[in-house]
Amino acid sequence: MIRRTNIFTVLLLAFVLISSCAYAKTQPLTLDGDHGKLSAILQTPDGKTQYPAVILCHGFISQKEYSLLKYIADDLEAEGIASIRFDFNGHGESEGAFQDMTVLNEIEDAKKVYAYMSSLPEVTSIAIAGHSQGGVVSSMVAGELGDSIKAVMLLAPAAVLRDDAIRGSVFDSRFDSVSLPEYVEVLGDHKVGRNYFATAQTLPIYETASKYKGPACLIHGKTDVVVPYTYSLHYREIWPESKLTLIENCDHGFTGHQEEAAKIAAEFFAKTLKD
Repeated sequence: MIRRTNIFTVLLLAFVLISSCAYAKTQPLTLDGDHGKLSAILQTPDGKTQYPAVILCHGFISQKEYSLLKYIADDLEAEGIASIRFDFNGHGESEGAFQDMTVLNEIEDAKKVYAYMSSLPEVTSIAIAGHSQGGVVSSMVAGELGDSIKAVMLLAPAAVLRDDAIRGSVFDSRFDSVSLPEYVEVLGDHKVGRNYFATAQTLPIYETASKYKGPACLIHGKTDVVVPYTYSLHYREIWPESKLTLIENCDHGFTGHQEEAAKIAAEFFAKTLKD
């Protein structure tokens, strides 16, 4: 009888301990976006029932599985910070046509992801990070949401997209920037729609981003020929208290430097997202 009671007690205690612990997990999600459903991945840390979180935004013609974002998500998890990365409309596994994508509707996608994360009781604060066009989106979301965003990290933010739209260029493709075509084909069979360029030409990137007053960090490759690092220098001017790291011999995709960039990002968020 005593033995059976002891066994029962041990099993009960084990159940209670297991139930009360929070384990790291990676959870696929489907969220409402501006142009249909968004495919997302929520990654949470081990041993915590409450934690800060970072929204991770990919770049132009990229997706949530981009290795740089995955490195950041893993490093954040190791620091006890959750993350959510997602495919913008028209990208990856999300709904919507790529031709209908604009920076403005990507901003709305990111704000809907923010709304979801802010509804989770276990999330204590929310930050945002983005690579390339996702960096532009992140900076403008921060400007629009203000104090609701705890910290911002931009990796090679593609603020050049406004100048490119005015010049009539996108990657190796050229177009009439006055009489905009229905679409421009870039990098193979990707069709960028007229509305993308029409909105990009007057996009208030720095004007909107400057409204954000919180902690910010920027990382840019010195040999980035897609987005020259001078665009990050301009962010540094509108955010005087921000930290800028320029990496030598580093291109736009941080080839060979992704783990280094991820570590810088995770350390920044670990410092700024402390309760």
